[in-house]
Amino acid sequence: MATPSAVLATQRPDLAESFEAFDLEAEKANYVAQKVFPVVDVDSQAGNFGRIPLAQLLQQRQTLRSPGGGYAGGNFTFEPATYSCEEHGAEEPIDDREAKMYANYFDSEVIATRRAYNSVLRNAEARVAATVFNTATWTGATLFTNVSGVPWATVAGAAPITNVEAAVQRVYDNSGLWANALIINRRVFRNLRNTPQVFDRIASGGAGDRSLASDVTVQMLAEAFGLDHIIVAGGSQNTATEGQTAAVGQIWGSNLAMVCKVATSNDFREPCIGRTFHWSGDGSNIDGAIETYRDETVRSNIVRVRHDVDEITLYVQAGHLLQIA
Repeated sequence: MATPSAVLATQRPDLAESFEAFDLEAEKANYVAQKVFPVVDVDSQAGNFGRIPLAQLLQQRQTLRSPGGGYAGGNFTFEPATYSCEEHGAEEPIDDREAKMYANYFDSEVIATRRAYNSVLRNAEARVAATVFNTATWTGATLFTNVSGVPWATVAGAAPITNVEAAVQRVYDNSGLWANALIINRRVFRNLRNTPQVFDRIASGGAGDRSLASDVTVQMLAEAFGLDHIIVAGGSQNTATEGQTAAVGQIWGSNLAMVCKVATSNDFREPCIGRTFHWSGDGSNIDGAIETYRDETVRSNIVRVRHDVDEITLYVQAGHLLQIA
């Protein structure tokens, strides 16, 4: 097992810059965790925070002021909540001999950084997906609807616009918030493009006749559903034990879809389904701090990527989960 030498790990912002040559933004496009749970930076690794109950955010107050009188003041109380950021990281060795053997073909440091970086990102994505696509959290008629009697994959008979609109109304009834996002994986997105109900809505909205499903864009879907955001997740993972036959699947399952209110600002007071708490006090970067150190026992430089985070569901009522298959 690689162990660091007496020399301290070195921060490597230059590797982060070099990594952009791999079109990092295109790679990250498959991951949607930070769109679903936007980041809020915190000063401490763990702590308490106050969450205003949704009922109080909507509380009607007296606003009439008489001459000489005062104004009605707010009297919010907070529900206690906690967060605890945990460090997640991955390391990749760069063997001296291999680095020299393949120097004419690729930059070993950048390749190793990419592998470590994607491991950290993929796990963050999986944690948020498991939190949001969770039938144990979103359960009961007010938070969950099973529409799989006519699954969305059965494009001829599916009614996704009807299903999503009903979910939007449920979110509003539960929270007073209007849902602004539909979260689906890429397989579901491709099925939706072929659904007659979606096709007809897009055509009637002025987009004209669509002879090919590939003509239907994410923005067109958003307009058809009356939402600001269609968040399409495309990341995959191999869940098999290392060394065993690969079991490749999508991180966000094809059997569920979430209709919810996602945050659109950095204001922590904005009600939303959830956020990612990030603590940078130990050198973390939300996209992964990149470091290297030397391990002479294996004649390798080690690349490490790490971050300190906690993904928290804030308002369960801000979402409605659909079973679509």
